[in-house]
Amino acid sequence: MTIASNVKQCLSTIKGIEAHLSSFALNSLDKDAQATFNEAMLAVGEIKKDLQYRVLELERHEPQYMGS
Repeated sequence: MTIASNVKQCLSTIKGIEAHLSSFALNSLDKDAQATFNEAMLAVGEIKKDLQYRVLELERHEPQYMGS
């Protein structure tokens, strides 16, 4: 597996984690738990943005990785 595919797979996993945290925040009855899940979701969202940027950089510098 190439670096680009590893980063893309990681990005996909992070998106799933972000979705799960959002769901936990929405479905939790405890206000503290909601806030904790929401904070974690926002932190993961920042990581997701960084990975998305990295994927774009990989594709820009290494055209063979585009779309893979």
